[in-house]
Amino acid sequence: MKKITNLFFQPSLQHLFPRNLFFGILATASLVTGSMTFSLRADAQTPAVNNTDDITNYAQAVLAMETPRQQAFDEIKKLIGGGEIPKIICNDPKSMNSLPRQAQDIAVTYCNRSQKIVEDSGLSIDRFNKITLELQSNNNLKRQVYNTLIRLQKKP
Repeated sequence: MKKITNLFFQPSLQHLFPRNLFFGILATASLVTGSMTFSLRADAQTPAVNNTDDITNYAQAVLAMETPRQQAFDEIKKLIGGGEIPKIICNDPKSMNSLPRQAQDIAVTYCNRSQKIVEDSGLSIDRFNKITLELQSNNNLKRQVYNTLIRLQKKP
């Protein structure tokens, strides 16, 4: 089963301005990327992101992951107390080893839920990861995703 990588990080997207929201979501997406077992052949076969549906599906998935991410983060933070939450990478079980067992369970539940969110959005995990990677170097794609995120958040 392919997994997406997820990291928990401090800022809540609910309290950020739209520009910061985009960068926060982009950071989440960058950290959500996983299953990094790309081969040159697989990358060459995956078309560049220029499909409006893929961009919309990607933005919807990232937005849908934010509330569960924040809830999981808050639950883990309560369990750990004042300690700092380590980076949690869903497809790297070692990243969860330093967490208490109950916090590990919360992280695994979140990771499984995020994977389902991505798949339910109409994207494969590989396609989601490809878009995330392309966002890091493609300013046009960043702008398109940003505009899509703003548009989706304005819908009732």
